[in-house]
Parts: sequence; structure tokens; C-alpha cells
Amino acid sequence: MKPAPLRFESLQASHIDAIMEIEKQVHSAPWSRQSFENEVGHKDGVFLVAFKGPAIVGYAGAWTIAEEAHVITVAVDPGQQRQGIGRRLVIELLERTKVKGAECATLEVRVSNEPAIALYESLDFISVGTRKKYYPDNREDALVMWKYSL
Repeated sequence: MKPAPLRFESLQASHIDAIMEIEKQVHSAPWSRQSFENEVGHKDGVFLVAFKGPAIVGYAGAWTIAEEAHVITVAVDPGQQRQGIGRRLVIELLERTKVKGAECATLEVRVSNEPAIALYESLDFISVGTRKKYYPDNREDALVMWKYSL
């Protein structure tokens, strides 16, 4: 049987319970419910939820400021990882920020998150620097990455 196709929807309040479950599983410093609520309808934001059938399997968000898209979060349900969902989420996210006027994109990623770094590099992001002790939970450094052309 063929797997259910992936589809994307803009974040709605009704998605937040499922997103919070994924958030708690994948991030050692998870966002609060209020942080996600703030993203619903954010005028400068693009926040997508990925569905496989009826199930939410991931999400990603970015803020578009002037001509820059700043990717603020990307997460995929641990049971759904390594299936290309994160790649498709990031591609869709960048396409939608481009429609909003973004010409380039930036993000921070934990220096230890080799799978995410490899994904971003495969999408033409390049490492440009490090933010020392960026993450509050363990003071881990963040790699700053840029994609100079969308």
C-alpha cells in the first residue's frame, strides 16, 4: 500500500496540541504553548503544519523581515523522521516566504545536530559563523547558516 501523501496547512489553534507533543519529544528546550499561539496568524510569519493522512507529522516556521526569511523552527515526529518530511517542509516554507518577498534565508542550528546541518547544506545553506552558548538548556553553540538566494 502506498503511503499517504504529505500535505501542508497554515498553523491553526486546533493544531497546537499535536504540535506540542512533537515539540516535547524533539527539543530539549521546547517552546511554550503561548509561543505557538503567537504564531497563529503572525503578520510577518509563515508557519506550516505537515500532515500525512489525518496525522500531524511535523511543522516549520519562519519570519519574513524585509527581504530575509529567518527560519525559527523545524520539527518532525520522531516516528516519521528519515522519510524526507523535514526536507519537504523546509522547501515549502522557503517557497512561501519567497512569495512574501524573501530573497534569502537564515537559521541557527545546534552544532551537534549533524542530520539537520546536512539537510540544510543539501538545500544550499552555508555555515557563516557560530553563536556561542546560544541554547539556554545546555549552553550549546549554534551554527549560523545562510541561503543567499531563494
